Amino acid sequence: MPERRVVITGIGPITAFGVGIDPLWEGLCAGHTAITRSDRFVPPFLSPFVAELPAETFRVRDVVPKSYRKNTKVMCRDVELAVGAAAAAIADAGLVTKGIDASVEPTIAPDRFGCHIGAGLISADVDELTAALVTSRNGSGTFDLAHWGQQGMQNLTPLWLLKYLPNMLACHVTIVHDCQGPSNTITCCEASSALSLGESVRVIDRGAADACLTGGAECKLNAMAYMRQQLAGRIAPAHDDDDPAAVARPFDVSAAGTVLGEGGGILVLEALDTATARDATPYAEVTGFATTQSFCPDTVGLAIDPDDESLGDALSLAIEQAGLTPDAIDAVVPFGSGIPGVDRAEAVALGRVFGERTAAIPIVTTVPNVGNCGAGNGAVGLSVAARCVRDQTLPARLASGDAGTLDAGTAETRPASLAHVLVMTNSQGGQNAAVVLSRLDA
Repeated sequence: MPERRVVITGIGPITAFGVGIDPLWEGLCAGHTAITRSDRFVPPFLSPFVAELPAETFRVRDVVPKSYRKNTKVMCRDVELAVGAAAAAIADAGLVTKGIDASVEPTIAPDRFGCHIGAGLISADVDELTAALVTSRNGSGTFDLAHWGQQGMQNLTPLWLLKYLPNMLACHVTIVHDCQGPSNTITCCEASSALSLGESVRVIDRGAADACLTGGAECKLNAMAYMRQQLAGRIAPAHDDDDPAAVARPFDVSAAGTVLGEGGGILVLEALDTATARDATPYAEVTGFATTQSFCPDTVGLAIDPDDESLGDALSLAIEQAGLTPDAIDAVVPFGSGIPGVDRAEAVALGRVFGERTAAIPIVTTVPNVGNCGAGNGAVGLSVAARCVRDQTLPARLASGDAGTLDAGTAETRPASLAHVLVMTNSQGGQNAAVVLSRLDA
């Protein structure tokens, strides 16, 4: 366990349900889905369904200081989501920063406030990119690569690159809230958020910061990003008249893939002594973290070997670091994507770690409700796990079919005794991460 205890004092998920933990938690507990028919995509995509954050529920200009609004012009969607999530997390934690009120002394000294945000490989806006590409057509109307390299590329907007660099999420968040402590960006697909949390824990543990913003965000509702997932065989086929809530079916033996979403979340991590000094009420304590790497025999889809043992190793190491045994874990929040090979790898890992007890451990899923948010997916799971621990409640679960030996079928919201919750994720590329969140008095 870390020598300096680290707790979660604020959570700011941003999903298709809205901004902040309350709309997400209410949607999950009510058994609703935010997955709907997409207005952004047309065939040849396999499915009309995505999980989109409605435009009327979020404008990034509303969550940054007036003096910073002109900078929103160079924010891609992923950056907007991270900035919105950070504002929600800071408000939830009861903190004051430069971005909240520059006239008030910040709650955390800027040089003691770090930031670690996971990001995806951001795809450029298609219209913006093709407006420049079209200028490099030759006389026959085909694309001229030589002209593009010599001249056509100059027709991109001057600040084009600044919109799409993955580190721009943390860049804007740290500028807005004046986080001058250690900062980093991790781009490891769906594992990015949990890996960022591990980075923040270590920074606080070694005394380099007293608090950190951590998590991740991604928008895969982009033609190029979506097509990459489709070509990798990860998208569940669906038709317009299908039930959106039943398209992504985590751990269902007949599941065919996932549904993409946009979102993620930022969490406020603090040293327990710092949180106590300001009378904060933590959601949970981060007691264990571990990461491993799985082998990916498929070099196209970067899918892990379903029988690889590395994911189970990450779970065991995180539980061991928390000073616990597998019997102490009361619930698990997995990736739960509905992608057959990924679900199988998670089920195998759980079976290796928990043995005969596996079927008795309740599973909490989010993808059927808010879609697979890529690099932000782990932050959604961590936010939900923290709320589960605080409220001692398991939210409802959407599913259908046969979940095998796992407790992952359809369920209503129910009270539960939750001392320790395990959050786990693997990723497209083989990175694995596991986090143990514990009730503070456990």
